[in-house]
Amino acid sequence: MFKENLLKDKNILITGGGTGLGKQMTETFLKLGATVSIISRKEEHLTAAKEYFNNMGYKIEAVKCDIRNPDEIKNAVDLIESKTGKINVLINNAAGNFISRTEDLTPKAFDTVMGIVLHGTAYASLEMGKRWLSNSMKGTILSIVATYAWTGSGYVVPSAISKAGVLALTRSLAAEWGHKGIRTVAIAPGAFKTEGAWSRLLPGDDYEKQIISGNPERRLATKEEIANIAAFLISDMAAYINGEVVTADGGQALYGSSMFNMMESLPDDIWKMMRQR
Repeated sequence: MFKENLLKDKNILITGGGTGLGKQMTETFLKLGATVSIISRKEEHLTAAKEYFNNMGYKIEAVKCDIRNPDEIKNAVDLIESKTGKINVLINNAAGNFISRTEDLTPKAFDTVMGIVLHGTAYASLEMGKRWLSNSMKGTILSIVATYAWTGSGYVVPSAISKAGVLALTRSLAAEWGHKGIRTVAIAPGAFKTEGAWSRLLPGDDYEKQIISGNPERRLATKEEIANIAAFLISDMAAYINGEVVTADGGQALYGSSMFNMMESLPDDIWKMMRQR
């Protein structure tokens, strides 16, 4: 699809890069010639990802880091840059989410999701932005949002709040940092399956069928499709795209504001089951 070595001059840091979409983006970027490093809170994800890419013939840096802690981000970036050189692309991919009736949520549940998605994205963006500005470097920040960042959504309220904040961050930094050579862009993907997260977010196979039937293309997205969009957006081909969000959901948002809003009819026993996951 893309020309060989499209990303050969890109030194990329991906948050939450050990699993799911983050892992797929890592693979896509490596195949296009990029240098890629990943950070994650979970050591086992980093170890497994590093082994996976080593077996493919690629070397990546994988550093444990909780992006809710700005000091950990700084230390991780210092370590990675000491081994790979200056990072010039940040992918804000780390996320946390679960479905729940809002009245069942504790303050800790809000803090957990918002800490990762909103605060972590802001902290990572600020860390890289300050480095680029102080060194007069060009850079690109790509964040993963959701279509309900515009509309809001029931049953995923902490995530909706956080994604809306990341959307505002993307557009605000585009306006403020664009003239300094720093681009900020985002992707709002449709539903796609990932290891573990998919089963935690859906009450059963029947609900998956409802999601598919409510999509104009009658299918889910693939991680590969989203990763290809990301590759384009961080490449020099997209140099004049700034502050923009690419929606890749097969047109699902045109059918309704959020796939989670259909959950209003779920009975209490299903909600209890979901809380135990």
